[in-house]
Amino acid sequence: MDNPSKFYNITHGYLTFEQAFLQILSFIQKDVKASYLLSIGTDSHVHQKETKFMTAIHLHRVGKGAWGCVRPYIARRAIRSLHEKISLETALSQEVAMLFSNERLETIQNLLIPHLEQGADFRFEIHLDIGQKGATKDFIQEMTGRITAMGFDAKIKPDAYAAFCYANRYTK
Repeated sequence: MDNPSKFYNITHGYLTFEQAFLQILSFIQKDVKASYLLSIGTDSHVHQKETKFMTAIHLHRVGKGAWGCVRPYIARRAIRSLHEKISLETALSQEVAMLFSNERLETIQNLLIPHLEQGADFRFEIHLDIGQKGATKDFIQEMTGRITAMGFDAKIKPDAYAAFCYANRYTK
């Protein structure tokens, strides 16, 4: 997994963002009466000579499964500063979130709007690998502020599973 312009899905292999977006639409079209949570989150792992970042796109059909993919980014040095690492994780999540233009988000919403009375719902969140416990608590206001300034909802641990759980699987 070493192609930063591509997203990786375990079933479909490498995808462009447009292909990943089409997979998201296909997943939603299979159950347009469901509630969906689309989340973006990045996690990282410092190795001896590099730092490996994975940004996840995770679409949760609440109570009924999920679809996801990850985009790798390798910094060719070990990033030891926690602030720098968390800041870069946040920036990578912001970058992927911006790929979901208003037009693309409206496309998703338009699939679900006719089914609102049957339970259809859609939320979009950015998940940050920070929380109230541990050293990252000092960064909560700064990083969540960066996300909310973009007009997106920011979630931290324990609600930030796209970052600390899904993306984390691919950073080792």
